[in-house]
Amino acid sequence: MRIGIALLGAALLTACSSGDQGDETPTPVALVSLGTAQRGAVTRTVTVYGSADAGASGTIALIAPAEALVSRIIAPVGTHVRAGQPVAVLTPSPTTRVDLAKAASDASTADQAYARAQRLRADGLASDADVETARAAAAGADALARSMRQQAARLTLLAPAAGVVQTIANQAGDLVAAGTSLATIARASDLRAHFGVDPAVARAIRSGTPIRITAGDGTAPIEATVQSVDPVVDPQTRLASLYAALPITAGVSAGEALSGNVETGSSGDALTVPYAALLDDGGQPYVFVVSNGLAHRHDVETGATSGDRIAILKGVAAGDRVIIQGGTAVEDGTKVRTK
Repeated sequence: MRIGIALLGAALLTACSSGDQGDETPTPVALVSLGTAQRGAVTRTVTVYGSADAGASGTIALIAPAEALVSRIIAPVGTHVRAGQPVAVLTPSPTTRVDLAKAASDASTADQAYARAQRLRADGLASDADVETARAAAAGADALARSMRQQAARLTLLAPAAGVVQTIANQAGDLVAAGTSLATIARASDLRAHFGVDPAVARAIRSGTPIRITAGDGTAPIEATVQSVDPVVDPQTRLASLYAALPITAGVSAGEALSGNVETGSSGDALTVPYAALLDDGGQPYVFVVSNGLAHRHDVETGATSGDRIAILKGVAAGDRVIIQGGTAVEDGTKVRTK
């Protein structure tokens, strides 16, 4: 009887032990990639923002040669044009037609008067001075008529150089006076990038410094150099200006938004971690340092960014292994394994 009770007790103890093992929850393990905190030279790089615009001699104005009516706009704003390509077509205004007819009539009359003066001199009825006066009047009238005909012939406005139509001041049907700027073209060969820069940063940038420019359409970066830095602060933006020449092959249009990465200096020795390791908690930057298979949160103080690494002024030590991928799924004390 005692043996039976002992066997029953052993069976119950075994069952309870088996149940306890089934309730155990395995410790979570996060799969991460690691990088190393290391010392080395750091090149400070800043990102600047701006747009493409025409250089000092890069804007060409298309001028109405005579009073005319806008007949047709062939190349609207934003159109890439080649040298000699029509941009707008004008037709003579009623006043210009009258002026053309009058100039032609005056030239004909003056030519006839000159011919008559020559005949009179041959007959001894006019002096050399009379003939010279008639000749000068005829030459002036002919020149005016010829000039007006040439103006009328230039009423199709052509792009004098390759570029992008930047502005169109009028539309079809408008009456424009002689000398009016109807359109402007940003010359492709003189396009530049214009960036706004913090004045303190601007003082650290020199002409000739390389700058990598990226257009908003996601095309390949443009390798250029800083052309000039204007330290005068714009009263509206409170920024200084940085200019970089854009190559003709850049394919950028005037007014297009641009961003640029430019170096502002370097330090000989700094502790850095991969930029991908940096996380943020309400404005407090931190990284996860892995030690003995566990992730530990380290709040850090950051410095300059250099390429894909960032300087750490406080919070990690050289040689620390930091999480660079998978950190968003990790908490302080989480067990991790590497990919």
